[in-house]
Amino acid sequence: MAKLFDIEPVVSQLGIADLGRATIGQAMQLAERLEVRTGIPFIRMDQGVPGLEACAIGIEAEKAALDRGVAAIYPPPEGIPEVKTAASDFIKAFLDSDISPAGCIPVCGSAEGSFGAFAAAVRIDPAKDTILFIDPGFPVQKEQLDILKINYITFDIYGFRGEKLRPKLEEYLSEKKIAAIVYSNPNNPTWACLEEAELEIIGELATRHGAIVIEDLAYLGMDFRRQGLGTPGVPPYQVTIAHYTARYILLLSASKIFSYAGQRAGIVAVSDALFPQIGNQLIHNILYMITSGVAHSVQHGLAAMLRAAVDGRIDFVETTREYARRAREMKRLFLQNGFHIVYDRDATESVGDGFFFTIGYKKLSSSQLMSALFAHGISAIPLSATGSRQEGVRACSARLSTPEQFALLEERLEAFNTDRI
Repeated sequence: MAKLFDIEPVVSQLGIADLGRATIGQAMQLAERLEVRTGIPFIRMDQGVPGLEACAIGIEAEKAALDRGVAAIYPPPEGIPEVKTAASDFIKAFLDSDISPAGCIPVCGSAEGSFGAFAAAVRIDPAKDTILFIDPGFPVQKEQLDILKINYITFDIYGFRGEKLRPKLEEYLSEKKIAAIVYSNPNNPTWACLEEAELEIIGELATRHGAIVIEDLAYLGMDFRRQGLGTPGVPPYQVTIAHYTARYILLLSASKIFSYAGQRAGIVAVSDALFPQIGNQLIHNILYMITSGVAHSVQHGLAAMLRAAVDGRIDFVETTREYARRAREMKRLFLQNGFHIVYDRDATESVGDGFFFTIGYKKLSSSQLMSALFAHGISAIPLSATGSRQEGVRACSARLSTPEQFALLEERLEAFNTDRI
Protein backbone atom coordinates (compact mmCIF):
# COMPACT_ATOMS: atom_id res chain seq x y z
CA MET A 1 0.00 0.00 0.00
CA ALA A 2 1.57 3.26 -1.14
CA LYS A 3 1.36 6.47 0.83
CA LEU A 4 -2.20 7.80 0.78
CA PHE A 5 -1.43 11.49 0.99
CA ASP A 6 0.99 13.95 -0.54
CA ILE A 7 1.23 16.15 2.51
CA GLU A 8 3.86 18.68 1.44
CA PRO A 9 1.57 21.10 -0.49
CA VAL A 10 -0.83 21.36 2.46
CA VAL A 11 2.00 21.62 4.99
CA SER A 12 3.31 24.54 2.95
CA GLN A 13 -0.12 26.18 2.69
CA LEU A 14 -0.49 26.04 6.46
CA GLY A 15 2.95 27.56 6.97
CA ILE A 16 4.19 24.66 9.11
CA ALA A 17 7.97 24.96 9.09
CA ASP A 18 8.56 21.70 10.98
CA LEU A 19 5.92 19.04 11.66
CA GLY A 20 8.00 17.99 14.65
CA ARG A 21 7.00 21.27 16.31
CA ALA A 22 3.44 21.56 15.00
CA THR A 23 0.76 22.76 17.41
CA ILE A 24 -2.43 20.80 18.10
CA GLY A 25 -4.33 23.28 15.93
CA GLN A 26 -1.91 22.86 13.02
CA ALA A 27 -2.07 19.06 13.23
CA MET A 28 -5.88 19.20 13.24
CA GLN A 29 -5.95 21.58 10.28
CA LEU A 30 -3.56 19.39 8.31
CA ALA A 31 -5.67 16.26 8.81
CA GLU A 32 -8.91 18.10 8.01
CA ARG A 33 -7.57 19.70 4.82
CA LEU A 34 -6.09 16.43 3.59
CA GLU A 35 -9.44 14.71 4.15
CA VAL A 36 -11.28 17.43 2.19
CA ARG A 37 -8.64 17.43 -0.55
CA THR A 38 -8.77 13.67 -1.13
CA GLY A 39 -12.09 12.46 0.25
CA ILE A 40 -10.17 9.82 2.21
CA PRO A 41 -10.87 9.69 5.97
CA PHE A 42 -8.03 9.98 8.47
CA ILE A 43 -7.44 7.96 11.60
CA ARG A 44 -7.71 10.91 13.97
CA MET A 45 -5.47 10.76 17.04
CA ASP A 46 -4.71 14.48 17.30
CA GLN A 47 -7.20 16.45 19.41
CA GLY A 48 -8.24 15.06 22.80
CA VAL A 49 -11.99 15.21 22.25
CA PRO A 50 -14.33 12.95 24.25
CA GLY A 51 -15.51 9.89 22.36
CA LEU A 52 -18.47 9.02 24.58
CA GLU A 53 -22.03 10.30 24.92
CA ALA A 54 -22.52 13.36 27.12
CA CYS A 55 -23.98 12.68 30.56
CA ALA A 56 -27.77 12.78 30.22
CA ILE A 57 -28.25 14.00 33.78
CA GLY A 58 -26.51 17.26 32.94
CA ILE A 59 -28.51 17.74 29.77
CA GLU A 60 -31.83 17.21 31.53
CA ALA A 61 -30.86 19.55 34.38
CA GLU A 62 -29.96 22.26 31.87
CA LYS A 63 -33.29 21.87 30.09
CA ALA A 64 -35.15 22.15 33.36
CA ALA A 65 -33.16 25.25 34.35
CA LEU A 66 -33.88 26.90 31.01
CA ASP A 67 -37.57 26.12 31.42
CA ARG A 68 -37.40 27.89 34.79
CA GLY A 69 -36.14 31.03 33.07
CA VAL A 70 -32.45 31.17 34.03
CA ALA A 71 -31.53 32.31 30.50
CA ALA A 72 -32.87 35.76 31.41
CA ILE A 73 -30.73 36.08 34.55
CA TYR A 74 -26.99 36.76 34.81
CA PRO A 75 -25.24 33.91 36.65
CA PRO A 76 -23.34 34.81 39.82
CA PRO A 77 -19.63 34.92 38.88
CA GLU A 78 -18.65 32.93 41.97
CA GLY A 79 -21.10 30.20 40.94
CA ILE A 80 -24.59 29.19 41.97
CA PRO A 81 -24.76 27.66 45.47
CA GLU A 82 -25.78 24.25 44.07
CA VAL A 83 -22.65 23.84 41.95
CA LYS A 84 -20.30 25.11 44.67
CA THR A 85 -21.68 22.73 47.30
CA ALA A 86 -21.77 19.80 44.86
CA ALA A 87 -18.16 20.44 43.82
CA SER A 88 -17.02 20.57 47.45
CA ASP A 89 -18.81 17.30 48.17
CA PHE A 90 -17.39 15.73 44.97
CA ILE A 91 -13.83 16.56 46.02
CA LYS A 92 -14.45 15.04 49.43
CA ALA A 93 -16.08 11.93 47.95
CA PHE A 94 -13.43 11.14 45.32
CA LEU A 95 -10.23 12.77 46.63
CA ASP A 96 -10.89 12.53 50.39
CA SER A 97 -9.98 16.22 50.61
CA ASP A 98 -11.79 19.16 52.15
CA ILE A 99 -12.32 22.38 50.19
CA SER A 100 -15.07 24.74 51.28
CA PRO A 101 -17.81 25.56 48.75
CA ALA A 102 -16.52 29.15 48.64
CA GLY A 103 -13.31 27.94 47.01
CA CYS A 104 -15.09 25.84 44.36
CA ILE A 105 -15.62 28.15 41.39
CA PRO A 106 -17.27 27.10 38.11
CA VAL A 107 -15.27 27.97 35.00
CA CYS A 108 -15.69 27.54 31.25
CA GLY A 109 -13.62 24.36 31.23
CA SER A 110 -10.41 23.77 33.12
CA ALA A 111 -8.59 25.74 30.40
CA GLU A 112 -10.18 28.91 31.79
CA GLY A 113 -9.36 27.63 35.26
CA SER A 114 -5.66 27.37 34.48
CA PHE A 115 -5.63 30.79 32.80
CA GLY A 116 -7.11 32.37 35.91
CA ALA A 117 -4.93 30.36 38.29
CA PHE A 118 -1.76 31.47 36.50
CA ALA A 119 -2.80 35.12 36.58
CA ALA A 120 -3.60 34.92 40.30
CA ALA A 121 -0.54 32.90 41.34
CA VAL A 122 2.03 35.49 40.22
CA ARG A 123 0.25 38.36 42.00
CA ILE A 124 0.87 37.14 45.54
CA ASP A 125 4.60 37.80 45.80
CA PRO A 126 6.31 40.13 43.27
CA ALA A 127 9.56 38.17 43.70
CA LYS A 128 7.85 34.99 42.55
CA ASP A 129 7.10 35.67 38.90
CA THR A 130 7.67 32.30 37.22
CA ILE A 131 5.59 29.15 36.65
CA LEU A 132 7.34 25.76 36.70
CA PHE A 133 5.93 22.97 34.53
CA ILE A 134 6.63 19.34 35.27
CA ASP A 135 6.43 18.26 31.64
CA PRO A 136 5.18 16.78 29.37
CA GLY A 137 1.98 18.76 29.65
CA PHE A 138 -0.97 20.40 27.92
CA PRO A 139 0.53 22.78 25.29
CA VAL A 140 -2.28 25.33 25.59
CA GLN A 141 -1.23 26.22 29.13
CA LYS A 142 2.11 27.57 27.92
CA GLU A 143 0.32 29.53 25.21
CA GLN A 144 -1.81 31.04 27.98
CA LEU A 145 1.33 32.20 29.76
CA ASP A 146 2.64 33.73 26.54
CA ILE A 147 -0.59 35.75 26.31
CA LEU A 148 -0.34 36.75 29.97
CA LYS A 149 3.37 37.58 29.54
CA ILE A 150 4.23 35.40 32.54
CA ASN A 151 7.62 33.71 32.72
CA TYR A 152 7.77 29.93 32.79
CA ILE A 153 10.37 27.19 32.86
CA THR A 154 9.99 23.46 32.29
CA PHE A 155 11.68 20.13 32.68
CA ASP A 156 10.85 16.72 31.26
CA ILE A 157 10.11 14.23 34.07
CA TYR A 158 11.18 11.29 31.87
CA GLY A 159 14.46 10.69 33.72
CA PHE A 160 13.37 12.02 37.10
CA ARG A 161 10.79 9.63 38.48
CA GLY A 162 10.64 8.59 42.12
CA GLU A 163 13.27 10.00 44.46
CA LYS A 164 15.15 11.50 41.48
CA LEU A 165 12.39 14.10 41.36
CA ARG A 166 13.53 15.71 44.63
CA PRO A 167 16.91 17.17 43.55
CA LYS A 168 15.50 18.19 40.19
CA LEU A 169 12.68 20.18 41.78
CA GLU A 170 15.02 21.63 44.39
CA GLU A 171 17.24 22.88 41.57
CA TYR A 172 14.45 25.17 40.35
CA LEU A 173 12.76 26.04 43.63
CA SER A 174 15.98 27.08 45.35
CA GLU A 175 16.11 30.16 43.11
CA LYS A 176 13.07 31.49 45.06
CA LYS A 177 11.23 32.80 42.00
CA ILE A 178 8.75 29.98 41.38
CA ALA A 179 5.18 31.12 42.07
CA ALA A 180 3.52 27.83 41.12
CA ILE A 181 4.27 24.26 40.05
CA VAL A 182 2.00 22.76 37.38
CA TYR A 183 1.40 19.16 36.25
CA SER A 184 -1.45 16.90 35.15
CA ASN A 185 -2.31 13.57 36.79
CA PRO A 186 -3.07 11.28 34.94
CA ASN A 187 -0.77 13.00 32.53
CA ASN A 188 -1.61 14.54 29.20
CA PRO A 189 0.12 13.40 26.92
CA THR A 190 1.79 10.31 28.42
CA TRP A 191 -0.93 8.89 30.70
CA ALA A 192 1.80 8.35 33.29
CA CYS A 193 0.64 8.96 36.87
CA LEU A 194 2.52 10.61 39.69
CA GLU A 195 2.63 8.29 42.68
CA GLU A 196 2.02 9.13 46.34
CA ALA A 197 5.73 9.34 47.15
CA GLU A 198 6.30 11.78 44.29
CA LEU A 199 3.36 13.96 45.34
CA GLU A 200 4.78 13.99 48.86
CA ILE A 201 8.07 15.31 47.45
CA ILE A 202 6.27 18.01 45.45
CA GLY A 203 4.16 19.04 48.44
CA GLU A 204 7.10 19.14 50.85
CA LEU A 205 9.27 21.27 48.56
CA ALA A 206 6.40 23.56 47.52
CA THR A 207 5.64 24.25 51.18
CA ARG A 208 9.27 24.87 52.05
CA HIS A 209 9.78 27.30 49.15
CA GLY A 210 6.40 29.02 49.25
CA ALA A 211 5.14 27.80 45.88
CA ILE A 212 1.51 27.07 45.00
CA VAL A 213 0.77 23.71 43.36
CA ILE A 214 -1.67 23.73 40.43
CA GLU A 215 -2.87 20.16 39.91
CA ASP A 216 -4.66 19.52 36.62
CA LEU A 217 -7.16 16.71 37.24
CA ALA A 218 -8.87 16.80 33.85
CA TYR A 219 -8.76 12.98 33.82
CA LEU A 220 -9.65 12.50 37.48
CA GLY A 221 -10.17 8.87 38.48
CA MET A 222 -8.98 7.51 35.14
CA ASP A 223 -5.98 5.53 36.33
CA PHE A 224 -7.85 2.41 35.30
CA ARG A 225 -5.28 0.12 36.91
CA ARG A 226 -6.94 1.03 40.21
CA GLN A 227 -10.30 -0.52 41.00
CA GLY A 228 -12.93 1.40 42.95
CA LEU A 229 -11.93 4.99 42.14
CA GLY A 230 -15.50 5.70 41.04
CA THR A 231 -17.09 4.74 44.34
CA PRO A 232 -17.84 7.88 46.39
CA GLY A 233 -16.54 8.11 49.94
CA VAL A 234 -14.74 4.76 49.88
CA PRO A 235 -11.00 4.13 49.43
CA PRO A 236 -9.06 4.06 47.20
CA TYR A 237 -9.24 7.72 46.24
CA GLN A 238 -7.70 9.72 43.42
CA VAL A 239 -4.19 10.61 44.59
CA THR A 240 -3.78 14.36 45.03
CA ILE A 241 -1.41 17.06 46.17
CA ALA A 242 -4.15 18.16 48.58
CA HIS A 243 -2.82 15.60 51.06
CA TYR A 244 0.72 17.01 51.03
CA THR A 245 0.56 20.81 51.03
CA ALA A 246 -1.89 23.50 52.12
CA ARG A 247 -1.66 25.99 49.24
CA TYR A 248 -2.93 24.39 46.06
CA ILE A 249 -5.42 24.75 43.21
CA LEU A 250 -7.23 21.81 41.62
CA LEU A 251 -8.55 21.93 38.05
CA LEU A 252 -11.55 19.68 37.29
CA SER A 253 -13.01 19.23 33.82
CA ALA A 254 -16.53 18.08 32.98
CA SER A 255 -15.32 17.64 29.39
CA LYS A 256 -13.62 14.36 30.19
CA ILE A 257 -15.21 13.27 33.48
CA PHE A 258 -18.76 13.57 32.14
CA SER A 259 -18.04 13.79 28.37
CA TYR A 260 -19.55 17.28 28.55
CA ALA A 261 -17.04 19.11 26.38
CA GLY A 262 -19.55 21.10 24.32
CA GLN A 263 -20.82 23.03 27.32
CA ARG A 264 -17.38 24.17 28.52
CA ALA A 265 -17.83 23.32 32.19
CA GLY A 266 -15.25 22.83 34.90
CA ILE A 267 -14.26 23.75 38.43
CA VAL A 268 -11.23 25.61 39.73
CA ALA A 269 -10.97 24.62 43.39
CA VAL A 270 -8.81 26.80 45.64
CA SER A 271 -7.67 25.33 48.95
CA ASP A 272 -8.97 26.87 52.16
CA ALA A 273 -5.49 28.06 53.11
CA LEU A 274 -4.96 29.81 49.75
CA PHE A 275 -8.44 31.20 49.14
CA PRO A 276 -8.09 34.24 51.46
CA GLN A 277 -5.03 35.29 49.45
CA ILE A 278 -6.41 34.98 45.94
CA GLY A 279 -10.08 33.97 46.03
CA ASN A 280 -11.88 37.28 45.55
CA GLN A 281 -9.30 38.55 43.07
CA LEU A 282 -9.53 35.32 41.08
CA ILE A 283 -13.33 35.48 40.92
CA HIS A 284 -14.01 39.17 40.48
CA ASN A 285 -10.86 40.62 38.91
CA ILE A 286 -9.71 37.77 36.67
CA LEU A 287 -12.37 35.17 35.80
CA TYR A 288 -15.14 37.76 35.62
CA MET A 289 -13.07 39.81 33.17
CA ILE A 290 -12.74 36.75 30.89
CA THR A 291 -16.29 35.36 30.73
CA SER A 292 -18.47 37.21 33.27
CA GLY A 293 -19.39 33.81 34.67
CA VAL A 294 -20.26 30.38 33.33
CA ALA A 295 -23.60 30.15 31.47
CA HIS A 296 -26.41 29.86 33.99
CA SER A 297 -27.96 26.65 32.65
CA VAL A 298 -24.53 25.01 32.35
CA GLN A 299 -23.92 25.60 36.06
CA HIS A 300 -27.14 23.75 36.84
CA GLY A 301 -26.13 20.90 34.55
CA LEU A 302 -22.69 20.65 36.15
CA ALA A 303 -24.18 20.74 39.64
CA ALA A 304 -26.55 17.89 38.78
CA MET A 305 -23.75 15.69 37.40
CA LEU A 306 -21.45 16.30 40.34
CA ARG A 307 -24.30 15.56 42.75
CA ALA A 308 -25.26 12.36 40.90
CA ALA A 309 -21.65 11.14 41.15
CA VAL A 310 -21.50 11.94 44.88
CA ASP A 311 -24.80 10.14 45.45
CA GLY A 312 -23.58 7.08 43.55
CA ARG A 313 -26.21 7.40 40.81
CA ILE A 314 -23.54 7.48 38.10
CA ASP A 315 -20.08 5.88 37.99
CA PHE A 316 -18.08 8.19 35.72
CA VAL A 317 -14.93 6.08 36.12
CA GLU A 318 -16.62 2.92 34.88
CA THR A 319 -18.12 4.85 31.96
CA THR A 320 -14.77 6.31 30.88
CA ARG A 321 -13.02 2.94 31.28
CA GLU A 322 -13.93 2.42 27.62
CA TYR A 323 -10.89 4.56 26.78
CA ALA A 324 -8.61 1.96 28.36
CA ARG A 325 -10.08 -0.76 26.15
CA ARG A 326 -9.51 1.35 23.04
CA ALA A 327 -5.98 2.32 24.04
CA ARG A 328 -5.08 -1.29 24.78
CA GLU A 329 -6.13 -2.39 21.29
CA MET A 330 -4.44 0.58 19.63
CA LYS A 331 -1.19 -0.09 21.48
CA ARG A 332 -1.32 -3.75 20.40
CA LEU A 333 -1.54 -2.71 16.76
CA PHE A 334 1.27 -0.18 17.06
CA LEU A 335 3.58 -2.56 18.92
CA GLN A 336 3.11 -5.40 16.43
CA ASN A 337 4.12 -3.02 13.66
CA GLY A 338 7.46 -1.95 15.07
CA PHE A 339 6.49 0.97 17.30
CA HIS A 340 7.38 1.36 20.97
CA ILE A 341 5.76 3.18 23.90
CA VAL A 342 7.92 6.20 24.75
CA TYR A 343 6.74 6.95 28.29
CA ASP A 344 6.22 3.34 29.29
CA ARG A 345 6.61 3.45 33.08
CA ASP A 346 5.58 5.31 36.19
CA ALA A 347 8.02 5.37 39.10
CA THR A 348 7.34 1.76 40.12
CA GLU A 349 5.11 0.11 37.48
CA SER A 350 4.21 0.05 33.81
CA VAL A 351 2.08 2.94 32.60
CA GLY A 352 -1.64 2.22 32.35
CA ASP A 353 -4.06 2.43 29.42
CA GLY A 354 -6.39 5.36 28.98
CA PHE A 355 -7.17 8.51 27.03
CA PHE A 356 -3.63 9.15 25.73
CA PHE A 357 -0.41 7.26 25.09
CA THR A 358 2.93 8.03 23.46
CA ILE A 359 4.62 6.17 20.60
CA GLY A 360 7.93 6.23 18.79
CA TYR A 361 9.24 4.26 15.83
CA LYS A 362 12.83 3.00 15.85
CA LYS A 363 15.15 6.00 15.44
CA LEU A 364 12.74 8.33 13.66
CA SER A 365 12.66 11.88 14.98
CA SER A 366 9.34 13.45 15.94
CA SER A 367 9.37 15.36 12.66
CA GLN A 368 10.05 12.27 10.57
CA LEU A 369 7.43 10.24 12.40
CA MET A 370 4.77 12.94 12.06
CA SER A 371 5.42 13.23 8.32
CA ALA A 372 5.29 9.47 7.80
CA LEU A 373 2.13 8.98 9.87
CA PHE A 374 0.27 11.79 8.11
CA ALA A 375 1.33 10.44 4.73
CA HIS A 376 -0.34 7.16 5.73
CA GLY A 377 -3.54 8.80 6.93
CA ILE A 378 -2.88 8.81 10.69
CA SER A 379 -2.83 12.08 12.61
CA ALA A 380 -1.16 12.80 15.96
CA ILE A 381 0.74 15.62 17.65
CA PRO A 382 4.51 15.71 18.24
CA LEU A 383 5.81 15.19 21.76
CA SER A 384 7.92 18.32 21.37
CA ALA A 385 4.69 20.37 21.46
CA THR A 386 4.06 19.08 25.00
CA GLY A 387 7.41 20.02 26.50
CA SER A 388 8.85 16.52 26.09
CA ARG A 389 12.52 16.07 25.21
CA GLN A 390 11.84 12.60 23.77
CA GLU A 391 11.26 11.68 20.13
CA GLY A 392 7.75 10.52 19.30
CA VAL A 393 4.10 11.53 19.14
CA ARG A 394 1.02 11.64 21.34
CA ALA A 395 -1.91 9.43 20.37
CA CYS A 396 -5.48 9.87 21.61
CA SER A 397 -7.73 6.83 21.92
CA ALA A 398 -11.06 8.68 22.13
CA ARG A 399 -12.06 8.85 18.46
CA LEU A 400 -11.55 5.21 17.52
CA SER A 401 -14.65 3.27 18.47
CA THR A 402 -15.77 0.94 15.67
CA PRO A 403 -14.31 -2.36 14.40
CA GLU A 404 -13.98 -0.73 10.98
CA GLN A 405 -11.77 2.04 12.36
CA PHE A 406 -9.50 -0.43 14.14
CA ALA A 407 -9.25 -2.53 10.97
CA LEU A 408 -8.32 0.59 8.99
CA LEU A 409 -5.69 1.55 11.57
CA GLU A 410 -4.20 -1.95 11.34
CA GLU A 411 -4.08 -1.75 7.55
CA ARG A 412 -2.35 1.61 7.56
CA LEU A 413 0.16 0.64 10.26
CA GLU A 414 1.10 -2.48 8.32
CA ALA A 415 1.68 -0.31 5.25
CA PHE A 416 3.69 2.16 7.34
CA ASN A 417 5.90 -0.61 8.71
CA THR A 418 6.31 -2.32 5.33
CA ASP A 419 7.53 0.92 3.78
CA ARG A 420 10.35 1.00 6.34
CA ILE A 421 11.51 -2.62 6.37
